[in-house]
Amino acid sequence: MNNALLNQRLQQALGYTFARPDLLTQALTHRSYGALNNERLEFLGDSVLNCVVARALYDAFPDLPEGSLSRLRANLVRQETLAEIAVTLKLGDSLRLGEGELKSGGFRRPSILADALESLFGAVFLDSGFDAAQRVVRGLFDPLVAKIDPRASGKDPKTELQEILQSRRLPLPEYRLIGTDGEAHDQSFVVECVLAKPPLSTRGVGKSRRAAEQEAAREARAALQK
Repeated sequence: MNNALLNQRLQQALGYTFARPDLLTQALTHRSYGALNNERLEFLGDSVLNCVVARALYDAFPDLPEGSLSRLRANLVRQETLAEIAVTLKLGDSLRLGEGELKSGGFRRPSILADALESLFGAVFLDSGFDAAQRVVRGLFDPLVAKIDPRASGKDPKTELQEILQSRRLPLPEYRLIGTDGEAHDQSFVVECVLAKPPLSTRGVGKSRRAAEQEAAREARAALQK
């Protein structure tokens, strides 16, 4: 599929069409590709994202204090979450990467995907203003906000599992990559979480290795809490 069709598909997935295609092109350009890249747009998009997500949480949870809202926002805007959203958008297919990054699989690296997604938010902001950028961000993040349980700790499963083990003075888990499935542009990772004591092994599957680790940790945590 050529770049024009890939970019059209991406815009359809975002629910937004750029009036200035050059901004879209820049947002998709990694620094390894050329001097006119997405780093400045990423800076702008990061601020837009934090503001929009903060407002979404503020509206959704009127009784939560500032500290709890901050923890929830941190979980939503972290690299792992952004990379997972980018994968659902097939953002990696549209990235412009230098030869080295292409060979090393940069189009599926979580840090590159997360940065490019933030760059897209910045590009929409420059293209049509804050309201348009807010609509794009809310379209992607409102479903995640709706799934939040405000009574939960806000910590990710790996952190929670580690704290449970430490509180019991048990060895920390080991995460092993078992394999990958799918084509290079749409891979799923399979990770095993192994506990020495108590003897336990769980598996997780995700669109990134980190996501798979989190799922395996979630299963292990659930088994320990039974």
